[in-house]
Amino acid sequence: MLQRRDFSRNLLAASATAALGLNLSPALAQRVAFKEGTDFTKLPKPVPTDSAAGQVEVLEFFAYSCIHCFNFEPIFSEWVKKQPAQVRVLRVPVAFSQNFVPMQRFYYALESMGLLDKLHAKVFKAFHEERLPLTTPPAILAWVEKQGVDRNQFMAAYDGPAVKAAQKAVGLQDAYQVEGTPAIGVAGRFIVPGQGPKTLLIADSLIAEVRKKGNS
Repeated sequence: MLQRRDFSRNLLAASATAALGLNLSPALAQRVAFKEGTDFTKLPKPVPTDSAAGQVEVLEFFAYSCIHCFNFEPIFSEWVKKQPAQVRVLRVPVAFSQNFVPMQRFYYALESMGLLDKLHAKVFKAFHEERLPLTTPPAILAWVEKQGVDRNQFMAAYDGPAVKAAQKAVGLQDAYQVEGTPAIGVAGRFIVPGQGPKTLLIADSLIAEVRKKGNS
């Protein structure tokens, strides 16, 4: 896990390792007794969510520069595909310092342009396999142009909607008391620190608990 206090020496870390794999079963997760304070934390103050009634909002807090997030991404992406309509999953890039802000806006610019499906995984690979320091606007712009993205359209998104979205992300990060990445926020009530594939088993358990209480 990339810890907030360790961001400076991990910001450009790019030693690529193979992502772990695990067959995640929500039914299995519900049978496992995960412990509050050890496996997850219940927030002292609930965080407002933007999800519709009956939906469970799940947030993945990540950083493109985080090697643990890079390793977690394939597992998380497969998990997301299996979620029902009642579970709304959002990614939230963190900013443990101002150095992270360009990467936050990078993510949200791609999102506003509808390019995440095409480029999100490629950004991770650029950091950790190609060792490209995509941490400044010039480096980011040069990279997206090589991907065939229109320069002016990207900069309009980067300097426009991405700014407000990045500010909101910082608010969510603080409200969930995120201290490291990756981490999973569930329903505005729980935060699950990164523990490899186990993270998603814990998330499954908490989602099931929230949905059960919502239907009771």
